[in-house]
Amino acid sequence: MSTRLHQITAALLGIATLIATPAAADIRLPAIFGDHMVLQADRPIRVWGWADADEPVIVTLGDDRAITRTDSQGQWKVVLPPRKAGGPWTLIAKGRNRIELEDVLIGEVWIGSGQSNMQWSVAASADKEAEIAAADHPQIRLFTMAHTTALEPQEEAQGTWSMCTPETVGPFSAVAYFFGREIQRELNVPVGLINSSWGGTIIEAWTDRASLEKLGSLDKRLATFDQIYARLPELEKEQEQADEAMRKALADDGPAAPGLDDSAWKQMEIPNQWEQGGLPGFDGLVWFRRTVEIPSSWAGRDLILQLGPADEVDDTYFNGVRIGGMGSFEPWVNVYWDQPREYRIPGHLVQRENNVLAVRIIDKAGAGGLWGSPAEEMQLLPADASADGDSPVSIAGSWRYLQGPELTTIESLSGPNNATVLYNAMIHPLLRFPMRGVLWYQGEANRGQGLEYEQRMRALINGWRRLWNLGDFPFLYVQLAPYRYGGDATLLAQIWEAQRRVLTLPNTGMAVTTDVGNVEDIHPIKKQEVGQRLSLWALAHTYGRDDLVYSGPLATSVAREGNRLRVHFAFGVGLAARNGRELTSFEVAGADGQFHPATASLDSETVLLHSPAVSTPEQVRFGWHEEANPNLINAEGLPASPFTLTVR
Repeated sequence: MSTRLHQITAALLGIATLIATPAAADIRLPAIFGDHMVLQADRPIRVWGWADADEPVIVTLGDDRAITRTDSQGQWKVVLPPRKAGGPWTLIAKGRNRIELEDVLIGEVWIGSGQSNMQWSVAASADKEAEIAAADHPQIRLFTMAHTTALEPQEEAQGTWSMCTPETVGPFSAVAYFFGREIQRELNVPVGLINSSWGGTIIEAWTDRASLEKLGSLDKRLATFDQIYARLPELEKEQEQADEAMRKALADDGPAAPGLDDSAWKQMEIPNQWEQGGLPGFDGLVWFRRTVEIPSSWAGRDLILQLGPADEVDDTYFNGVRIGGMGSFEPWVNVYWDQPREYRIPGHLVQRENNVLAVRIIDKAGAGGLWGSPAEEMQLLPADASADGDSPVSIAGSWRYLQGPELTTIESLSGPNNATVLYNAMIHPLLRFPMRGVLWYQGEANRGQGLEYEQRMRALINGWRRLWNLGDFPFLYVQLAPYRYGGDATLLAQIWEAQRRVLTLPNTGMAVTTDVGNVEDIHPIKKQEVGQRLSLWALAHTYGRDDLVYSGPLATSVAREGNRLRVHFAFGVGLAARNGRELTSFEVAGADGQFHPATASLDSETVLLHSPAVSTPEQVRFGWHEEANPNLINAEGLPASPFTLTVR
């Protein structure tokens, strides 16, 4: 059995803890405990781990000390008294061996979770160079959960704490980082950020089984989950074969050879998601090749290759020699899926003509390929391009590609879009770790559910709160940005409405992003605004800043006045049109349910609506289209959330 399969199978069977325990006498802590960590202030500090059965364990943090003994399974836990923000401290766990964790801070801990827009890195965000260069924040600590799945709840997950520096911040969640930066700046306390997210994933994968069962509408998805579990012996054999095929493919650099005849390879326009370029639904390995013609004066000079983001793992070759790569297959590391690849090509590899660029990509889930960069940013240029006449050479356009081994077998076993598997592997290991609250950015993968998404989101929030046992902790989330999905253009609007309705749950907050998106890009790069808007909710609700307006206008009710409708708003002080023009994106309907554009006018903290096509209006909706760009804001410039309301 392969090492990776062994790890997966152990997780599925719920015995990872026992397998991972090293020598019997060694005391061990979970990976969430490490040097440079942040522990939550003002909450009891829980510390736990594993050792030999019936072994005495002593844990100290400063002057605080707790003594316990492992149970018959070798598990132990202690609780230390709450502490105020500060540090650094040394955390010591002592059994037959001794573990010392240095530079431990006490502060505010937040977990960022969801799909690709939460996973989206600082290195792929707006003003990335300046943001990375300025990210010297020793009081901010970062922890990224390794991508993994499990069919049963796990006690352990992998990751490492690091101080926030220009060297560490690039691959980290941009939304979580920009949020944490605001919190640290305002409160002047240490901030710990835990990124537990996975692009392209559904909310059901992040939800515990008991909460999904209560919904009742997910019986089919849970049945599929159970069928996979029942097929484990068969899947293990298939897995071994798939792993071996992938290893052979990774050991073969032949497709990168400059003299290779690739005339039988298919062609794809790059940049592009390979799902749209000829490989629908494919997860696995693909080779891309292109002959690049460069000025003859470049021969023998070092070049810079700007490839754009590669999704997910890449190995990049120039004239048959590997010049760089990010990520790995074993162990699976794909935190670089959204980061632009920029590699230096040594001059001795650069010929006057017939230079061959080859890229091997492995994609495990969701979109794949060379897709994340505008065509004009995919280029070659000399490393000393200050010389006159050295214009970049584009590498966008038609590339040849060769399809390699597929990962469908692996995905059937451990794919991230099976019900509960991400909760089991990437949330459950954190349940004993005290924190302040959660940041959530997800919904794109559930767009087809429309208004039904509300119940799924409520199930996740209520389930996490029940399982963490920290009361109604803050749960702050991001309303999706406009994007041209195609098909039913109201489905995204229904998701917006579902997200708005979730605000009725206690201690929730929502950042509206209708004004920071790009209908051509599902990943808006202005993550600074997203993090800042989430921080307003936290500062006001969680940290008691009563001087902040923390939300854009939120519609609360609508009333009919003759042939007009009056919409009332919370956070409506200073209502205005963002661009100084007429208000847009309002529609009204009568009893027939047919909506017509409405003229909107401001009246104090309300909006008056009228349409000559509707004599007796009964309903109103705002921003009800996936490409909507509504312009209603309040005095702070925060945008109004899309909504629909009926006269009561």
